[in-house]
Amino acid sequence: MDLKNFANMDPVMLMSIVNMKLRDEFTDLDDLVRYFDIEKEALKSKLAEAGYEYLPEAKQFR
Repeated sequence: MDLKNFANMDPVMLMSIVNMKLRDEFTDLDDLVRYFDIEKEALKSKLAEAGYEYLPEAKQFR
């Protein structure tokens, strides 16, 4: 799934997709945002609005 339109996605679905991709395909959030050419802070902000925070040590949003 392409994350370029993440700003229009449901935040729960977005968090689930991002966490799955981080677990299965990418080494960290920097790799994921670089691959999809999206703004890291914008992604984090979108998920923070729904109450999710990125935990680098867990490599996921919770």
